[in-house]
Amino acid sequence: MGGSKARAGGGRHGPGAGSGGTAAPTRRDRRNKGTDRMITTRLCALLLSATLALPGAALASGSSDSGASAVVQVAQVSREAVRQAVLAEAERIREARPGRIWCVPFARAVSGINIRGDAATWWKGAGKTYPKGQVPVSGAVLTFRSTGGMPRGHVAVVSEVLSPRQIRVDQANWVTNRITVDTVVIDISEANDWSAVRVGNQSNSFGKVYPTYGFIYKPHESS
Repeated sequence: MGGSKARAGGGRHGPGAGSGGTAAPTRRDRRNKGTDRMITTRLCALLLSATLALPGAALASGSSDSGASAVVQVAQVSREAVRQAVLAEAERIREARPGRIWCVPFARAVSGINIRGDAATWWKGAGKTYPKGQVPVSGAVLTFRSTGGMPRGHVAVVSEVLSPRQIRVDQANWVTNRITVDTVVIDISEANDWSAVRVGNQSNSFGKVYPTYGFIYKPHESS
């Protein structure tokens, strides 16, 4: 249930297990098994392509608060739509003339993900309202963990996915009291799960490693 798959068998079986043993696989068996894997991979790719072709839809593999994994349909926003939201929020800030520009109100306004509290609390604050996962999707919020130099964490809105391990983000207060757009962020985690990133800077190089939780998504309207 819930989209998770259980492994059949539940244990390891060696030769002779069960009532008659296990026959060694023939060359044809191995070839057929390889073909099955290729067909399954192609079907998965076709299903993913079909879903991404739907307006505003994307698939994201994530986990619930209970730790169960699932594939969910989440909102996907075009780069132009993100940019329009950034411009609208920048204009609002200009008119309001606040004493300081913060990342949280900016990310909330641009993404439409309505979570309160410091950036470092957003991952837990997403609760059951907002899906979470490790797959970058435009319009999602990349959530940074608390560190010694950044005790309140940080949040940034994904404006474009360049590759599975490289994105652009729009954010506020990464550069103090400023809005920055199209900042490149790269995933350098060993598990390829966006748990550690480097952020591009004005000199077109990448700074130190920052620990991250992953991405918070806005649910797709049909979900």
